[in-house]
Amino acid sequence: MSDTRGRDTRQEPRRMALVASPTPAAQAAEAELRQRYEFVSPGEADVVIALGGDGFMLQSLHSMLDQHRIRPVFGMNLGTVGFLMNEWRLDALSDRLARARAFQVAPLRMEVETIDGERFTSPAINEVSLLRETRQTAWVEVSVDNRVVLPELVCDGVLVATAAGSTAYNLSAQGPILPLGSGLVALTPISAFRPRRWRGAILPETARVSFRVIDPAKRPVSAVADQREIRDVSVVTVSMDRAIALTLMFDPEHALDDRITMEQFAV
Repeated sequence: MSDTRGRDTRQEPRRMALVASPTPAAQAAEAELRQRYEFVSPGEADVVIALGGDGFMLQSLHSMLDQHRIRPVFGMNLGTVGFLMNEWRLDALSDRLARARAFQVAPLRMEVETIDGERFTSPAINEVSLLRETRQTAWVEVSVDNRVVLPELVCDGVLVATAAGSTAYNLSAQGPILPLGSGLVALTPISAFRPRRWRGAILPETARVSFRVIDPAKRPVSAVADQREIRDVSVVTVSMDRAIALTLMFDPEHALDDRITMEQFAV
């Protein structure tokens, strides 16, 4: 993902909306917050407080995109990893919002055509991934800006990741970590068999990456934009959607850009 530099968000008190994952921990935290603070509906809010893990944060952001009602989001971790979240604390929520650093991120846009000729589009905040549907490897032709760069990639899959998403599935697939503001995306194979020595590429975020599935009926492939899957695809195109900006807010002592930087030194 692309971003702007973290900026000071001090201003008048904000109208807050509260959303929570259905997990017991998140529901309990929601009840505590509602006893302590006043909240409005998401449509009336200046900022949304999201309680849960990274998966719930992605769900919340996708919901905003679907409804065309985008608000800054301050997440608190009541899940597992919580890379996109802040630490859960009940106290001083208004002060934390006043001190928070805000990062704007642009999602990827996935355009898909299936083997039946259906067409779909979907945003992706972390990554777009192509995955084989059966025991057989996927065969994929890869193009960048209408130029074929890999005539035949034989693999379990391949993905395009934003900077913010580079520490998620991309990292587990041995892809590079990209600093926020780098203006780059990662093109990363998943268990590539041929070409055996190819480990992926780093591309400018202006690049348009296309995948053509070779023999999609025999070797079916699905396309996944974050958590949204479309099966039996034939052609998938991925580009950065610069018309949309999502805002994530973080405590200044543990902001997103610093987390991504330090992830390079994790052992």
